[in-house]
Amino acid sequence: MTYRNPVLFADFSDPDVVRVGRDYWMTASSFNRVPGLPLLHSTDLVDWRLTGYALARLPDRYDMPRPGCGVWAPALRHHDGRFWICYPDPDLGIFVTTADDPAGPWSEPRLILPGRGLIDPCPLWDDDGDTYLVHAWARSRCGFNNRLTAHRMTADLTRPLDAGTVVVDGDTIDGCRTLEGPKWYRRDGWYWIFAPGGGVTNGWQYAMRSRHVFGPYEPRIVLAQGDTEVNGPHQGAWVETEAGESWFLHFQDRGAFGRIVHLQPMRWGADGWPVLGADGSPVPSHRDPLPAPAVSGARRAAGSPWSWPANPEPGWLLDRPGAGLRLACLAKDGTDLRAVRNVLGQRLSGPRTRAEVELTLRAGVGARAGLVLLGRTYAWIGLENRPDGTHLICRAADGDAEQDVADPVTVPADTPVRLSVAVTGSAVVRFAAEIGGERRLCGPPFTATSGLWVGATLGLFAVGPDGFADFGPLDITPEEP
Repeated sequence: MTYRNPVLFADFSDPDVVRVGRDYWMTASSFNRVPGLPLLHSTDLVDWRLTGYALARLPDRYDMPRPGCGVWAPALRHHDGRFWICYPDPDLGIFVTTADDPAGPWSEPRLILPGRGLIDPCPLWDDDGDTYLVHAWARSRCGFNNRLTAHRMTADLTRPLDAGTVVVDGDTIDGCRTLEGPKWYRRDGWYWIFAPGGGVTNGWQYAMRSRHVFGPYEPRIVLAQGDTEVNGPHQGAWVETEAGESWFLHFQDRGAFGRIVHLQPMRWGADGWPVLGADGSPVPSHRDPLPAPAVSGARRAAGSPWSWPANPEPGWLLDRPGAGLRLACLAKDGTDLRAVRNVLGQRLSGPRTRAEVELTLRAGVGARAGLVLLGRTYAWIGLENRPDGTHLICRAADGDAEQDVADPVTVPADTPVRLSVAVTGSAVVRFAAEIGGERRLCGPPFTATSGLWVGATLGLFAVGPDGFADFGPLDITPEEP
């Protein structure tokens, strides 16, 4: 049996993976999405299932949307019978949260290294009992990057034991730029740091080794695009199966679809260095790592795919009889959905997707609700209550302000309308609506765009001075090429 890449065609940026017994667990960056730090489970490294989250809320400063901030690249480890996630907030510092079980409860995050610009941490519990943590730097916050700093830590990661040592200076490596995302390992007497360079769009993956924990580290590029279509293949996780086989999971930036996850075979060459993919280039497909066993007891019910762009408040979601969701109309000044807190969203999946939902708007004049593809730009289809009645509208914001892109259509009050969006592999979007059994395309094609460090969001929203919007179940199906 073979698998095809990507194994996750959705925005799970900066994946890190750990094996515990026969189970594989993944976490990823979540930025300003709430809840944060998604947890995914697999028994074969190919089929992944979202099971929950490690962060229920972000600090109070995220009571408003802060695109591009929040949870950057985390590290997931299993040590001393517990799961540990170290993660950065580039404006606050490095945090740690722990749990006995990935299903939770996860501990209240502790700030262990405060400071602006500290990103992408990874702990290492050494064979001799010493504990370390390595991290990178964000130029946007501290004025420099391209270096990795390590600290001695207490065994429980509560605090550093020194001021930190630069273990890798990327400026001394020929061609290296934007060195970040380090993951730290120990193997056969060597310390290994896997770290990407070159940036998310056109970068590559380094492996670095040293006989001493603080270096010096010898670098080698072990994965690059080559003549493949997989741009910027880097920032991920080395994991071993029970049989001792090595595999590497990493992301590829795909614009509106976000940073999607690939799986590469990995072997150790005669010179002791890792060889990823097909002699250093990403593979489009490969034999399965191992047959998927029966579902283990560790797998839980699937976690909700929904998230908010800011910390939610009680009353955003209302009780509704039957299936579907009832969203309160909030954010009276909801003229720019990029700044609205109560957009309930999901990651956009690919490569071709169709989503449909039924909407009924029960609110006063000025309320509107609908289905949106939200990034740096956005477009939506939905209902708006105006003084002369309820209208089906389609709007887009390519710049600062929304504009109508289709003529409004009058809809009888309290009438359910079925909305749909189709997304092509090139992220071109077409909206449509069905009213009373009649289906119509609405507006011209729109090209979805990514947000800040995240892919486009497929979302539902309701804004206005009062009332609510009833949404039926959101049906998402892949479309044929």
